[in-house]
Order: sequence, then C-alpha cells, then structure tokens
Amino acid sequence: MADPRSLELKLESKVDSVDAAELIVQGLAREAGHPEDEIDHLGMAVRESMVNAVTHGNGYSAEKWVYFSARVEKDGGLRVGIRDEGEGFEPRGVPDPTAPENLLKTSGRGLLLMRALVDEFSVERAEPRGMQVTMFKKGPGAKRG
Repeated sequence: MADPRSLELKLESKVDSVDAAELIVQGLAREAGHPEDEIDHLGMAVRESMVNAVTHGNGYSAEKWVYFSARVEKDGGLRVGIRDEGEGFEPRGVPDPTAPENLLKTSGRGLLLMRALVDEFSVERAEPRGMQVTMFKKGPGAKRG
C-alpha cells in the first residue's frame, strides 16, 4: 500500500455499529494484504472492543457515542482506536481471568483475548470520560515478536 489511509467515525451505541466496525477493519486488513487468519483475529479483537464500548461503556445509551478510528500504515500495519463515553474503569483492577477462582466465570476474558489477537494493545481512561482502546497489527510479512 503506497499511501497511509485513515478514517474516523462517530458510531451509535448499537449492535449494528459493532458489525460495521468489524467489517471495516476486516476490509482494510484484506486490502492491505493481511492473511485470512490475521483478518479474523483483527475482526474478533475489534468486535470484542466494540461490544464492550456499546454495552459496558455506553450501556446502549442513545445519548452516548463510540468513536472509532482506523489507519493503514505504509507497510500495511493497521492501527485501530475505539473510545466510549461511559464512566470508565481501572484496567489494573480487572481480575485475572486465568486465576483458578475465575476460570468458570462466563465473562471477564475480553482484555486477555484482545491482547492475544493483536501485536500491540492498550486500554486507558479517556478524557473527559470513558475508555480508549488502541490496538495495532503489524503489516503483512512483518517480523512478529
């Protein structure tokens, strides 16, 4: 890909927005030449983050938005940002889903999953409120950690 491409969207707190963000990222990754397994991984990571933003962050509120950004780097790397307008949480306070007492819980694995599916991942409080997730997948053919 010769020139970097980027987009920024303000999405409603609806399931349709989750689907749209996933499809956009998968399309950008495919266009940048990522293999199908990486395209699937990116889609799953974005879907998980969007579900968290819509449900946990914004509580499906019609008054709150999800801010979505995606940028394809010159080498085909893909950077994605997702920010909600919820009250936020302390990322370091999230229980370890691999701890014995948490293994049978039906939720709480999202951050672990997203970290495993991309090359770089961060989650932090956004200003003035909400949470910001940033993820990056290296370009096709890039050396992996």
